[in-house]
Amino acid sequence: MAIVGSIIKKIIDLRDSIVSQPEAQEAQLEVLKKLLKKAKDTQFGKHYDFEAILEADNIPKMFAEKIPYFDYNKINDEWWSKMHEGEENVTWPGKPPYFALSSGTTGKSSKRIPVTEDMVDAIRQTGIDQVGALSNFDLPNDFFEKEIMMLGSSTDLQKEGDHEEGEISGISASKIPFWFKGYYKPGDEISKIPEWDDRVQRIAENAKNWDIGALSGIPSWLELMMKKVIEYHKVDNIHEVWPNLQVYTSGGVAFEPYEKSFNALLKQPITIIDTYLASEGFIAYQQRPETHSMKLALNNGIYFEFVPFKAEYINQDGSITKDAPVITISEVKEEEDYILLISTVSGAWRYLIGDTIKFTDVALHEIKITGRTKFFLNVVGSQLSVNKMNDAVQELEEKFDIKIPEFTLAAVRIDGEFHHHWYLGTDGDTSEEELTEALDESLKNANKNYKVARSKALKGVKVTKVHPEIFPEWSAANKKKGGQVKMEKVMDEEKFAKWEKFVKEQTA
Repeated sequence: MAIVGSIIKKIIDLRDSIVSQPEAQEAQLEVLKKLLKKAKDTQFGKHYDFEAILEADNIPKMFAEKIPYFDYNKINDEWWSKMHEGEENVTWPGKPPYFALSSGTTGKSSKRIPVTEDMVDAIRQTGIDQVGALSNFDLPNDFFEKEIMMLGSSTDLQKEGDHEEGEISGISASKIPFWFKGYYKPGDEISKIPEWDDRVQRIAENAKNWDIGALSGIPSWLELMMKKVIEYHKVDNIHEVWPNLQVYTSGGVAFEPYEKSFNALLKQPITIIDTYLASEGFIAYQQRPETHSMKLALNNGIYFEFVPFKAEYINQDGSITKDAPVITISEVKEEEDYILLISTVSGAWRYLIGDTIKFTDVALHEIKITGRTKFFLNVVGSQLSVNKMNDAVQELEEKFDIKIPEFTLAAVRIDGEFHHHWYLGTDGDTSEEELTEALDESLKNANKNYKVARSKALKGVKVTKVHPEIFPEWSAANKKKGGQVKMEKVMDEEKFAKWEKFVKEQTA
């Protein structure tokens, strides 16, 4: 009998019954007040007169009026860069002990995002809240005795002057509490291996020594890790190595596009729990099994604002216009896409994180990630968002019974006229012509703006099939493997030309 697991589960159940959920608007106002009070004497706080904002009758309204939107380049150029020159009390009191490196989905050079001790504490607290939510899932007692495989970036952080640098998954894993280390795999030694391929090789070699009950990480890299373990041990599925695997927590991207290829590596279904941990903070987590939507962390160091996701508010580079309207948590509506803005205990202010979300349940404050502002393809008025792309690709998977875990596309000019050129990662037998016709028809049916564009400036669609492993190899060549790296879904013409050259070299 799983006595220890039974005790742990009872503790989680008890905590979940005791912890009350605050009213969203009230909780967010308290978060904003705390942020402003703590940062009022920083350079940023003095420049934007946080003292005056705190004295306003309507603090959220004045906050939105006095402080502009910031994307990474703007806040880094104007403020965060001062920290690298040794200045302190810039956008948050003191100096951050960590910087999260995030190449994300755009560009080869890493962003350096400050991570304060307050943020480390906030991430840990939201992680505890997520563990508490496990009481809502029908998991057996013995699950709580199993080990957890957390596949992130290396925990061997790089010392840079008075701080350390690494990806947020590496920073978080390097700070796990002592009581969790017995459950945490692949463990400190393997987690510090800097090269992803070497780290995964060691995981494969040691896999049968561990009793893994849960996996955590970006789905594309988890898939490659599982394939390596399956190949190394010459088995048909991951359950032959880890028979007690019951849960997978994804992070930072929508899981649905990977669902079919991911499930192909399993012997039996497992519980999928979505989380939303970004370099800028732990934003949301799934709290119940009836949905794959995630509850926003409303009372833990992050203040949220929402910009309606409309073409007129988005610049070509994915930033938003100065006059874009903003609303608070009390004004959002279900099933409408919003651009997410956050202000945090790491000194990000009205920060454009780059993601778009929609509320699936306003009362429960549950969201889904729907895409990236930089992946909004509107070169010829098609107004094609990532969630529409994902839906269309999933329709192809169902229609032709194939797996397409990755794709990318661009609006390119052929004989002076625009076409959408898609690269689909699949080893299915369906012809490119069949895929092109079905994809085009799916998007016309789902998006009236796309349908209009296809009758005017968007003259054609082209599909090229490539092996799915081309995509992680591209990431490795342009950024790195593993960690928080995600494949870009939309490219500009210049980058797309480099992609096509890379594909030709890999398939020659």
